[in-house]
Amino acid sequence: MNVRPEVLSSFWLEDVDLPPIGANDVLVKMLAAPINPSDINMIQDYEDPLSNTVFAGTYAILPDLPAVAGNEGVAQVVEVGSQVKSFKIGDWVIPRDAGLGTWRTEAVLAESDVISVPNDIPLLSAATLGVNPCTAFRMLSDFGDLKPGDSVIQNAANSGVGQAVIQISAARGIQTINIVRDRPQFTQLSDSLKAIGATYVIREEALRQPEIKELLKNCPKPKLALNGVGGKSATEILRHLQVGGSMVTYGGMAKQPVTVPVSALIFKDLKVRGFWVTQWKRDHSHDERIFRSMLDELCSLIQQGKLTAPTCAEVGLQDYNKALDSAMQPFISTKQVLIM
Repeated sequence: MNVRPEVLSSFWLEDVDLPPIGANDVLVKMLAAPINPSDINMIQDYEDPLSNTVFAGTYAILPDLPAVAGNEGVAQVVEVGSQVKSFKIGDWVIPRDAGLGTWRTEAVLAESDVISVPNDIPLLSAATLGVNPCTAFRMLSDFGDLKPGDSVIQNAANSGVGQAVIQISAARGIQTINIVRDRPQFTQLSDSLKAIGATYVIREEALRQPEIKELLKNCPKPKLALNGVGGKSATEILRHLQVGGSMVTYGGMAKQPVTVPVSALIFKDLKVRGFWVTQWKRDHSHDERIFRSMLDELCSLIQQGKLTAPTCAEVGLQDYNKALDSAMQPFISTKQVLIM
């Protein structure tokens, strides 16, 4: 996949009239909305190297264009319809599902499109709550019986999901082995990840060196591997799982397939799974209690200071082109957040 300059030119600001507020609608003022890889993937071209064919969009959700971009963010309720029961003026809300369109200043939304979050948590934590922390929470909860003292290995440890995995794991007493690509500021990055609870931070190259074997002498072999990269990185973290362990893939930043050695399946009985938080939300949309319980637990961690937002750069909506350009640069650990 190539990041093309046309990606930036695909976005523009436009003034539009809001529809009237229906009985079951809420009028919200958007407060902040991050730029996530999935937002770019929705309109980013994919070039198939075998057929030289260019496909539009690389994400499972492709909105009808023109559309309002943005899948995540936090808004404040400023008006409610006559039959709205769940919200009152002043409440903070986040989208229940992807595709809502959060890169805007105001919106009229159905009551069922959003769910409330406490308005006493930091703005950036609320704005970045619905995707990465939920992804981390579910993967740590649903793919193995993890107990205090167990360990998890993950690549893309400096990503938004990776940072949430570190903090939620630390709150649960679970050790994390965190893999990042080598870079000039590796020591600074390692220190920042350890400051939020990372047990170990190692370069990707170390997965093929004696260093990892020495590390595992002081740490139980991981029960769970979390893969946000794909390619060789996924194969390497898979190799270090204990017998019966699971690798869960939630992203593919390397744009390379996941290769699994036959021996890993036969002799170690490893499980290879995938996870997409949007599908999880849709699968559980009939029972709000499950989603509500997860958000409550995550917000409690935020209120206790055990879960913080990833490092963010706040950018005014008028400067969205600058934010998009920054979001697509390599080796970036800072999440761009549009402030309305």
